[in-house]
Amino acid sequence: MKKLFEENILAGKKLKNRVIMAPMTRARASQPGDTANDMMAEYYGQRASAGMIISEATQISTQGKGYSFTPGIYSPEQVEGWKRVTKSIHANDGVTFAQLWHVGRMSHPYFHNGERTVGPSEVDFDSQIWMWKEGEDAGKMVDCPKPRALETEEIKEIVRDYAKAAKNAVDAGFDGIEIHGGNGYLIDQFLRTPSNVRTDEYGGSLENRTKFAKEILKATADEIGADKVGIKLAPFITYRGMDCPYTLDAILDVAKYCQELNIEYIHLSEADWDEAPAVPESFRVELRKVFKNKIIVAGNYTKERGEELLEKDYADLIAFGRPFISNPNLPHKLENNLPLMPLDPTTLFGGDEKGYLDYQG
Repeated sequence: MKKLFEENILAGKKLKNRVIMAPMTRARASQPGDTANDMMAEYYGQRASAGMIISEATQISTQGKGYSFTPGIYSPEQVEGWKRVTKSIHANDGVTFAQLWHVGRMSHPYFHNGERTVGPSEVDFDSQIWMWKEGEDAGKMVDCPKPRALETEEIKEIVRDYAKAAKNAVDAGFDGIEIHGGNGYLIDQFLRTPSNVRTDEYGGSLENRTKFAKEILKATADEIGADKVGIKLAPFITYRGMDCPYTLDAILDVAKYCQELNIEYIHLSEADWDEAPAVPESFRVELRKVFKNKIIVAGNYTKERGEELLEKDYADLIAFGRPFISNPNLPHKLENNLPLMPLDPTTLFGGDEKGYLDYQG
């Protein structure tokens, strides 16, 4: 077990190891205002032994919100809140990227003053989001309604929102940003839109379906530098109404464009549930052919599976999610074969320090 615990370089920063803390929604932002807080700063600081921390998804605008208590990065107050977090991570010799998020249709009118949610097209889909309404004792999963279709000018405004959010992230002290382009959120919705849904410049052909993602990549790279930009993609995750036969062509086309721009990394979100579809080796080979920069993989990895992909050069960094919640010093435990503490699933979303700051080791 050598490569996983080697130092590495990303965005010009030295990483202590190749163990990445994956982005995980924990729903603890202060209200009102969806602002990162001291509790979040302590949480991330506890886990700065990771080679790099990718923050929980943070919305680029009020329109981009889809879950209760998730943080934003579009207001001055939110930027100030995130400064506490990045200061805590850097004080513990850590490196961190902010994951930028627009959920699209994965939302509910409750978050938007009763207005309809938005997506590439006005189509029904089957999915839920987590919501905790004011006055209720606990949060719960609720169905997502049919969205309205975004107008072309609105889409262009969202691209500008991403660029602004990228600048805000750097101003807040992040070492770079990760564009959330997977898991059924807005960018992924465009990548997988079948040809019979949209007919304008953002739908139909492969070129049009990847246009939105490419515009965001270009805008953020122009704003803060391509070496500070990564993107998360999810080629084999098909839930949330995202089962589309054209997905892999779109993902590989975006990957080629990432190489043209010299984007710092691609983060593959892989299915992590029992009996989930495996990622074919042929796809990993093809991805490496078209993208030569860093590849991060995430999806219920063990250190053995991670080491295997590192040895084959299919990945450069291995991201771990839930094990980092209950094991703040996860790299040390993995390297020394120490037992991992289980997490309390009832405290994943919302709440206070319980199940958030009280895990040891």
